[in-house]
Amino acid sequence: MVSFPGCKINLGLHILRRRPDGFHDLDTCFYPLPWSDVLEWLPADTLSFASTGLPIPGAEEDNLCLKAYHLLRREHSLPPAQGHLHKIVPMGAGLGGGSADGAFTLRSLNELFSLNLSISQLTEYARQLGSDCACFLLNGAARGTGRGDHLEPLNLQLRGYYLVLVTPPVHVSTAQAYAGVTPRQPDEALTLTLARPLREWKDVLVNDFEPTVFARFPELAAIKEKMYANGALYASMSGSGSSIFGIFPDEVDREKNFPSLPGWSGWL
Repeated sequence: MVSFPGCKINLGLHILRRRPDGFHDLDTCFYPLPWSDVLEWLPADTLSFASTGLPIPGAEEDNLCLKAYHLLRREHSLPPAQGHLHKIVPMGAGLGGGSADGAFTLRSLNELFSLNLSISQLTEYARQLGSDCACFLLNGAARGTGRGDHLEPLNLQLRGYYLVLVTPPVHVSTAQAYAGVTPRQPDEALTLTLARPLREWKDVLVNDFEPTVFARFPELAAIKEKMYANGALYASMSGSGSSIFGIFPDEVDREKNFPSLPGWSGWL
């Protein structure tokens, strides 16, 4: 069974408070992008997993696809399977690419082995894998609260706009991103901000990670400013970085305007 785990951008990200469990309460909008990996799971005699494409750092036991398999196997009669991931979406770029791979593994194994788990049940498993895994089980924009794992579908469509995504070779660790952030309540609720015309987002839709991350990596701030200089209606960093995206009214030549920087561009 072949599937295509995508990725997401964050439209606004408020860090509200630090929780007793060490995490933070967030308020953000996850918006899916059609830039995807390729994932295949097949029945097999023994469990195996391989990857091609971009390298996947970390130990095998930390791989979210394998974690998803073992999570389901603990509570269900799950036969051995063979998995193969062709990695296209960069990891550690604020796009949730690894989380999508884990979520799509849950969905694929559920269908492949007829586990008959509902979306609600799969969502509970996804929340155990990671804070933003569950959003990839939905088919559209969603508001994420709590750690980002409590989801509410949003009636938000950006169809007809052109998006340019740049993924510079900068790694921003979660610890670095949170280091200089002071949790706060926003001046306006995120849902109200998103309800404004897109042309108004520039001055009111914010990612609370940007001041800290841009101070440490000014090249990211420069990319955001270049998005605006080239006509973006809205530009922002996604998640805790380092990806920067711009939303444009017309098609933009990413290779010309952002040479040597990997990423994706296309109509939403």
